[in-house]
Amino acid sequence: MKDLMQSGLTAGEVAVARQEFGPNEMPKLPPPPWWKTALRQLESPLVWILVAAVVAAAALGETIDAAVIAAVIILNAALGFAQEWRAERALAALTAMLDPMATVRRDGRETVIPAREIVPGDILILSTGDRVAADGTIVSAQSAEVDESILTGESVPVSKSSGDLVSAGTSLVAGLAEARITATGVNTGFAEIAKLTGGLDRRPTQLQVALARLAKWLGFAAVAVALTVAAIGMIAGQDLLDMTLTAISLAVAMVPEGLPAVVTITLALGAGAMVRRQALVRRMQAVETLGASSVICTDKTGTLTENKMVATSAWVDGALHEIATLSDEPAAQALFGRLGRVGRLCSHASVSEDAHGNVQEIGSPTEIALLRFAQAAPDIGSGDILLEVPFSSERKRMSVLLRTDDGFRLLVKGAPEVVLERATHIAYADADRSLDGIERGKLEAALQSMGSKGLRVIALAERSANSDSDTEEEGLTILGLVGLIDPPRKEVADAIALAKAAGIRVIMITGDSPVTAGAIARDLAIACDTVLTGLELKDLSDDDLVSLMSKDVLFARTRPADKLRIVTALQARGEVVAMTGDGVNDAPALKRSDIGIAMGQRGTDVAQEAADVILLDDNFATIVGAIDEGRRQFANIKKFVRYLLSSNAGEVVALVVNLLIGGPLIFLATQILWMNLVTDGVTAVALGLEKAEPDQMKAPPRKPATPILGLSGLALIVTFGLYTGTASLVIFYTFLSVDPALANTMAFTAMVVFEKVSVFAFRSLTSPVIRIGWTSNPLLLLALTLTLGLQVAAVYLPFFQTILHTVPLSASNWLWIIGLALPLIIVPELVKLARVGRQKR
Repeated sequence: MKDLMQSGLTAGEVAVARQEFGPNEMPKLPPPPWWKTALRQLESPLVWILVAAVVAAAALGETIDAAVIAAVIILNAALGFAQEWRAERALAALTAMLDPMATVRRDGRETVIPAREIVPGDILILSTGDRVAADGTIVSAQSAEVDESILTGESVPVSKSSGDLVSAGTSLVAGLAEARITATGVNTGFAEIAKLTGGLDRRPTQLQVALARLAKWLGFAAVAVALTVAAIGMIAGQDLLDMTLTAISLAVAMVPEGLPAVVTITLALGAGAMVRRQALVRRMQAVETLGASSVICTDKTGTLTENKMVATSAWVDGALHEIATLSDEPAAQALFGRLGRVGRLCSHASVSEDAHGNVQEIGSPTEIALLRFAQAAPDIGSGDILLEVPFSSERKRMSVLLRTDDGFRLLVKGAPEVVLERATHIAYADADRSLDGIERGKLEAALQSMGSKGLRVIALAERSANSDSDTEEEGLTILGLVGLIDPPRKEVADAIALAKAAGIRVIMITGDSPVTAGAIARDLAIACDTVLTGLELKDLSDDDLVSLMSKDVLFARTRPADKLRIVTALQARGEVVAMTGDGVNDAPALKRSDIGIAMGQRGTDVAQEAADVILLDDNFATIVGAIDEGRRQFANIKKFVRYLLSSNAGEVVALVVNLLIGGPLIFLATQILWMNLVTDGVTAVALGLEKAEPDQMKAPPRKPATPILGLSGLALIVTFGLYTGTASLVIFYTFLSVDPALANTMAFTAMVVFEKVSVFAFRSLTSPVIRIGWTSNPLLLLALTLTLGLQVAAVYLPFFQTILHTVPLSASNWLWIIGLALPLIIVPELVKLARVGRQKR
């Protein structure tokens, strides 16, 4: 072993090990091939209804109709494919970095190699800031501390000494170490969690479920109505071919051909908006699902907190002070200066700023926090450091011997219980006092008080030394206690308050201690009646865990499998679960949850691959913006689904009633496609861009089974359908005796105008347009102008007249249409105003 430590592996031994164990690379889920991503865009039942329509139209020789519907299917698939492909490429760019390098000892020399070339048996040489490239056993260490939060969620670094284990993915934040590699690549603990993630299937999003349910209902209704009408017509002696064409026209009229494309475009635009708000959406339906979330399960370290230690309070001069106000205490200034000198000199950390103002911090989080604490203290001078007694996990303290103008001084920092054992005095502003039973009692009470707040407490002490070699850590004078914590991110408290106002529970799941987790929960006003550790969770049955989820509970000291189990238990209660995290330990739960949210900057590749949404700025508050966006998207989808179906309902009413009274076709198949694809689709997309309604974040999350339509939506569709269908029939039969072509053009144009102006009624399902503003959605006004302009072209341009079988309209003809369209604007406004008035009363 000694020879191996001194020389490392030989080139021949490396070759043999590489042949046996392969490259040191983490397993990655292979990206789906492009053709699978493309086929995924055809999974919606709505799309398959359109495919059936293409086949039927082509079989009957209606090639134009078949081609137009096929074009819609292709457009929808292309839009979805483009968004998913763009998101995956953005993720690849986000995670594409230079291959990490590592320092190893081979053939007696230290050499820097790509981390993927490390093999079992290598001697890995680590210095402060290095990432551990594979699992190993420490063979030598000097003041070594390892940040294991990426695996455990524990924010405090772990001291390492000879014989201790280190894991791939962790980082050395202080000291020096050498480790003998024991496992690489797929055999590491890091990889085991990645395998657990890969074994999970994604759940369909809430929008996918709701749209599938709607598509099935529409498909059944379309086939039933078409067959019924065809049967009635044939019983009445109508021509078989005419009845077949009529049945197809009815089916086409009932199915909103533009709906898949409109949903896809709306979600794609929403995904683009989220990127501008620093959230990368990997699946377009993901943001809408986040809007439906009833629970956010969140990691603590680096997600709710800053993932760095900060000194927040200090026990000095017999009292506990906030760091921010300590400099305002004149009596404590001298002690503050002495504390600061220990924090500054008894450290290997450094904080510097480059020419561009970028701050670089090197060292363990604890030492960096103490260094920043020291920077705020009065400078009482330093001196020359002569000797150092390093920190170790066994000693739990560090000392430096200092030469000053007044002689030699020994400065000590360490765990309070260790330093207290070696102390005989305690410093006060007026004089040092003997550390008797009373003073010890005060110190222990201060320790208990600071510990109950989740603070990591460091004791700072000193004594005068007799010589330039006097490093005996006895007879110390306690200068004070400094409390450190990984503080909450500034924006998180407001984000959690907004989530609570929206009826969303926030549950913390962390690998940190219960005390620290509870303190952070209190600071952020996260409801917490019960704190459960991973060991306690292990003893609970699945049924008991599901029952426990009805309470406000916090989970601490959890393992990856615990997080996965918690998410599953919440889903068993019918909750829509969003899970946030950044470490590999979060990845299984990220993938199992209804919506996984990973951190873009701190997040591991495994976590990002498992997530649906990636926060590019690692900002928890961005989640609230995504919730708002998701709710807006679902509300707008409800609006344009009702709008599209009410438009189609009017066409169905006109076609069915006209058939029952034995009249000629009121709308031709190409005219129906024109209405449903060209004019309705553009307007519906603009409707999908409506701004969020002011009170949407004050409403509770919608239930998972909430339909897109519901009874109220169905009633609205029937009401509009009856009016627009009847009005079109009135116009058609009024002018039928004058000129059948004119009557057809009038009914066709009237239905288009009715459908366009009725969009104002759907801009809000509760508020009148007069309150939300007639011009607050300029894109909708542009869409109306464009589509009405297209209809004018359809009436007057010869090219369109040939395709759509239209004739020119006179001014008096237009007055008929406008007069019957006005109630579609006025009546809904009056109804909503009356409803608002009742609510106020």
